[in-house]
This record gives sequence, C-alpha cells and structure tokens, in this order.
Amino acid sequence: MGRPELGALLGAVAVFAFFSVVADAFLQASSFSTVLYASSTFGIMALGVSLLMIGGEFDLSAGVMVTSSALIAALFSYQLTLNVWSGVLVSLVVTLALGMLNGILYVKTGLPSFIITLATFFMLAGANLGVTKAVTGNVASDSIRDMDGFEQARAVFASEITIGGVNVNITVFWWLGLTAVATWLLLRTRASNWI
Repeated sequence: MGRPELGALLGAVAVFAFFSVVADAFLQASSFSTVLYASSTFGIMALGVSLLMIGGEFDLSAGVMVTSSALIAALFSYQLTLNVWSGVLVSLVVTLALGMLNGILYVKTGLPSFIITLATFFMLAGANLGVTKAVTGNVASDSIRDMDGFEQARAVFASEITIGGVNVNITVFWWLGLTAVATWLLLRTRASNWI
C-alpha cells in the first residue's frame, strides 16, 4: 500500500470505471485502440520528462519540441527535395542539439531547469511560426506525402497493425518498447543512480 504507483493505478481504475458507466462505446475494442493511440503519443514524450522529474528537474520545452521536430523534418525534406529520411535524420540531430543546449545552459548558468526550458519553449514556439511562415508563406509545412521515403517513414512511425480485428497504431508499440528501455535503464544500470 505504500508504493507510489498505487495512486496512479487507483486513478486509472477510477477513470476506467467512470467512462465504462458514462460512455457505452468505451468498452469496445476499437475504443481501446483509440485510447491507446492517444496515450502513446503523450506517453512517448512523458518517458523522457519522467526521467528528468525523477532526477529532480523539469523540461517545459518537450511539448513544443515535438512540433519543432516534425516541422524540421517536413521543411527540410520538402524545401531541399530530399528523401523524407534525410529530414528525419536532420530533425533528430537538431532536436538532440537543442536538448544538449538546454543541458549545457543548465550546468553552466546554474539557473533552474524550469527557467531554461521555459525560455526554450518560447524560442521554439516563435521560431516554429516565424520560420515556417517565412519559408512556406503559411503557418503549416507543405505536404510531404508524395516524396521519396514517405511510405517507409509512415510504415515505421504511423502504420497500423491489426490484432484480433482491431487496428492498433504502431506508436503504441514504440511506446511499450521505449517504456521497456526506460524501465531497464532505471532498474538495471548505473545510470539510474545518476538519475
């Protein structure tokens, strides 16, 4: 009863019970698939944020970084007419560099992570709008649907797998896999002591 996970479990049970009574369609398998998909998109981001919070820090820029990474991948691929995978790679490098910048600023300045990542949040929110508007003339990126590599990237990041007649988005499996890695990291490695 003293385990901290119990509160989250009781909350999940309460939410499940509430929606089971209030919404008739909630108990259908297709509804579970929808809930799992929505949970996975937040859950993947929450894994990194959770590791930071366990270490006593916080990252307010994580949410806007998701939008930034998608815009970087799409704009880079479309504007330079390259394969979508090159945009994904550039996006990964840029977002990792921004995360490293947050860490360096935190260590060098001694400011709270809250302040540094809040500044990054505002910077990225403005840059997302400003750069996208300057490059495309709009506040959204152009479609990359017909570009080389799109279907392969879609298969890896946005496909669906049918299980028992229900379509489950692949992000659910990414979420489970990344959760397993984070769990292993926390329970079985020396890095968990540093965290």
